[in-house]
Amino acid sequence: MAEKDLPKRKGTRWQGYDYGLAGMYFVTICVRDRRPILSEITVKDNDDEVGEGLAPPAILDRSFMCANVVLKPCGEIAKEQLLALEKRYTGLKISDYVIMPEHIHAIIIVPEGAGGARPSPTLNDVICAFKSITSKMCKEKCGVEKMFQRSYFDHIIRDADDCRKHKNYISDNPRKRLLEEDNSEDE
Repeated sequence: MAEKDLPKRKGTRWQGYDYGLAGMYFVTICVRDRRPILSEITVKDNDDEVGEGLAPPAILDRSFMCANVVLKPCGEIAKEQLLALEKRYTGLKISDYVIMPEHIHAIIIVPEGAGGARPSPTLNDVICAFKSITSKMCKEKCGVEKMFQRSYFDHIIRDADDCRKHKNYISDNPRKRLLEEDNSEDE
């Protein structure tokens, strides 16, 4: 197949933006072939919140159910390495994150001069380090080959409203997954 016949891959980065700048980024990293190897989403046990003899809220109204993320071994490694980024790059913060069965959402705050390197590491450097180390550890400990999809999705968080929207998206993602699964079973 000639190169001109190959499909053109759409760039995922914002053209002209300097990802070496300090900033706050919403990032999504997907597992290759969308394999559910990171976690399992279950209905959270609400025994403490329900009086004796009353039906659990999840039965009364599924939209109010609480979700619980149960990490699998590769998910534990991913969590460990995601949080290790804060030690690897001085000043870098993982504000919020969720490890879904086949993808990870995180808000990453990259400060000015992260890591003390010249030039400072870019968001891409940070994500590449995370994916590389996590992939290597999951291959060694769990036998998982080719852990992540190529590239990742990012969104540059512009203001407080944008930040709040993405924090809510992260915290609500497991519950939305349960609702989607519940609705697909009804069809």
